[in-house]
Amino acid sequence: MPNWMGIGWLNLNQNRPVQTKRRVQKKKVKKKKESPRSASCRGSRRLRRAASSHRRRLRLLSARHRPRLPFDRRLSRLPSARRRTTAREETSRTFEISLFMDSLPAPSHLSPSALSFLDGKFHTKDALSEASTLVAELQTQCSELDRSLNESTRRLGAGLSAYTSLSGDVNGRLSALASTCSSNAVPDGGSSEEGDGKGFREELAALAKEVARLENVRVYAETALKLDTLIGDTEDAVSHTMNKHLRKPSSQNSEEMRLVAINTLKTTEGLLTSITKTQPQWKRLLSAADHRVDRALAILRPQAIADHRALLASLGWPPPLSSLASANQGLNPLLHMQADVRLKYSRNFLALCNLQELQRQRKCRQLEGHDREVALRQPLWVIEELANPLSLASQRHFSKWIDKPEFIFTLVYKITSDYVDSMDEMLQPLIDEAKVVGYSCREEWISAMVTSLSTYLAKEIFPSYISQLEEESVTGIQSSARISWLHLIDLMIAFDKRIKSLVERSGILLFFYDSGMLQRISSLSVFCDRPDWLDLWAEIELGDALDKLKPDIEDENNWRKKAEAAVLSSCIDDLKSPLISSAFLRHLSAVIERCRSLPSVTLRSKFLRLAGVPIIRKFFDSILVRCQEAEGLTALTDDDAVIKVAVSNNAAHYFESALREWSEDVFLLEMDLDDKAELPSNADRNGEVLSESSGRVILDDEIKKLEDFRTEWVERISVVILRGFDARSRDYIKNKRQWQKVEEGWTVSKTLIDALDYLQSKISVVEEALNSRDFVGVWRSLAAGIDQLIFNGILISSVKFHNGGVERFNSDIGVLFGVFGAWCLRPEGFFPKSSEGLKLLKLNETRVQECLAGGKRWLKENGIRHLTVTEAEKVVKNRVFSN
Repeated sequence: MPNWMGIGWLNLNQNRPVQTKRRVQKKKVKKKKESPRSASCRGSRRLRRAASSHRRRLRLLSARHRPRLPFDRRLSRLPSARRRTTAREETSRTFEISLFMDSLPAPSHLSPSALSFLDGKFHTKDALSEASTLVAELQTQCSELDRSLNESTRRLGAGLSAYTSLSGDVNGRLSALASTCSSNAVPDGGSSEEGDGKGFREELAALAKEVARLENVRVYAETALKLDTLIGDTEDAVSHTMNKHLRKPSSQNSEEMRLVAINTLKTTEGLLTSITKTQPQWKRLLSAADHRVDRALAILRPQAIADHRALLASLGWPPPLSSLASANQGLNPLLHMQADVRLKYSRNFLALCNLQELQRQRKCRQLEGHDREVALRQPLWVIEELANPLSLASQRHFSKWIDKPEFIFTLVYKITSDYVDSMDEMLQPLIDEAKVVGYSCREEWISAMVTSLSTYLAKEIFPSYISQLEEESVTGIQSSARISWLHLIDLMIAFDKRIKSLVERSGILLFFYDSGMLQRISSLSVFCDRPDWLDLWAEIELGDALDKLKPDIEDENNWRKKAEAAVLSSCIDDLKSPLISSAFLRHLSAVIERCRSLPSVTLRSKFLRLAGVPIIRKFFDSILVRCQEAEGLTALTDDDAVIKVAVSNNAAHYFESALREWSEDVFLLEMDLDDKAELPSNADRNGEVLSESSGRVILDDEIKKLEDFRTEWVERISVVILRGFDARSRDYIKNKRQWQKVEEGWTVSKTLIDALDYLQSKISVVEEALNSRDFVGVWRSLAAGIDQLIFNGILISSVKFHNGGVERFNSDIGVLFGVFGAWCLRPEGFFPKSSEGLKLLKLNETRVQECLAGGKRWLKENGIRHLTVTEAEKVVKNRVFSN
């Protein structure tokens, strides 16, 4: 209570009531001891005088503020007999009032809180009449506060006494322990002293434990008291700002109290963080403190944001959209602020940033041990307050452009690009000064504008298109809904590319694996919250691609003509790929490029599985059907059928090589790391379950299918040709007498000529139609099959080779090697058993005996590595030597 409302009112004739009280006390010391009754009477008289003086003071105070007539008019109304008496009373009353006014302190000596209180209570003249009531209420409150203070003092004294007693007890025990340790050593020997030493050690351990417990209690009490003081100061500051806000005081005082509250909250958060690290078991204390701080923040943040919005409105923000054409030339209101307004805006900006950073630190502490990135990353509040008004102003125009979405993207990009440089130049230093970790003004401005666009698309544009698609599916009437959907996606992808270049203009490089940043600056982030829309997009994209591929598949020219420059960087050979493979790859590449624009790895993987993998399977089904048709008609005996299979094989090889090259891209490699992510849908359009983690990359399953397809059909071509060679060489193999004589005039057996001609013609057709890599597999497979056929049908059968037969066989094998000599330098290396069998037949009789006696060691020493001992014995036993 102020001094002028206290004990000094008890005597209006004293200007210094405190000093008078001191003189009275001194006089009491000098007087002799009086009886209790006389002292009581004297006290009663003093109380009566004080009460009378107090009533007279209240009458003077109420009379001072009561509207009265001038003295001369009042005096004229009185009778002449009373005028002289009334004049004397008025003069006395005026003198007393002057004395009372002299006892009041000067207004400059009053505290701001007292002035604010008096201004709030006596804001009108009518309120002065209630001064006596107010005084009575204040006296009642003061008495209650005094009683509460006395009670608190009593409880504090009792607590201190108890603590002093406990400390004295502990001190006495420690003193006794110290004296015991100094006088006697702990017994460590003897059976009689062993029990005493054990008891002493147990008592010492219990005492140490009790001391540690008391120390923990002391630290806990001090920490709790400190937290209570800090949070109490915060609550007082928040309450003061709230009351000031309701009474609309000066904004400067409110901002100062807000800064006080934020600084106190920072100190409190630092203490709570320290407790979390050092005393994690104090969970209830942390919970109680967090609860009180959250209540304070729930009041402080809306007030701070409301003040910031009011300040922006006073600055003229948002500017009219008509000023966008020259925004860079100085129509940005933030660039036209005066020095005092700029200082005020900077303080408000920093206060809001500090408040957000404080909340970020609190979340970081509370989410310790959890996935904090999602919860901690929030848009910058100050930038949101700048972007939201512009977005709301723009949406009035968006509603007119539902059917012309390109206008929407153009306007948003115009607003974003026109203000981004000025925002970055002016506000980035303030963000750095606020020490807000991990925020860039340029990125936050662009992110805020893109987020507002994505929100509008999700609320207005996409639902409109989806309703059209649903209507189309119900009625069955083809409409332009799918075309409009794909057109919108094209606009979103083009917009995101422009926005990305706008971000990178400041030197910040964005990568597709920075999904957090990409989601904030990508309009395609609408699919993050609506995976069902992503499924619908993938279905529309796949249907459009297959519709475009259908005429290409049915056109035979695309299967006959070879694609120009169909050479990959990973393959230097000409794969002789037809045009159809290039058409499929072109559409698949378009799907992958659109997939790259998605801001999330999970979304990219899902979209590629739903829209890209089915295109690969459609290609696989197309080439498989053509090969099966060729095999079913002629069993691949016709050259046209072989060419048809070879062309399909070439297409598969080129497609496989392209997929392998694409799979080395980091863009696809990272999808394999995300294969364990849960996908809402795990089946393709035909209901077949998609494999998620079967290979190194997402396309490994399809690559493996294409590889198996090539291997299978190359083997089938080889088998068909080998079967034809076997049929035409059957007489040659079954004629066992021909090896007992020499056929004069022929360098090759007549029965082998037809088979060799067939073999050479078929291999030539395959060489012309098939790519070089797969052709190598064909002729090597043929060589291995013919080698096995000759070895089993001639060399190890019951055939007797005379000298002429050996020469004849040598001649036939040489011609066979010549057929394959066009594709290798040493064709005999691809006929290992026939070559080594011929080598054994050329041995003389002595060497044959050595071979039979030497066994495996002799075979190894003489270069026979592909024949077993049994097979070698069968060959040499068929050799007949003439005398």
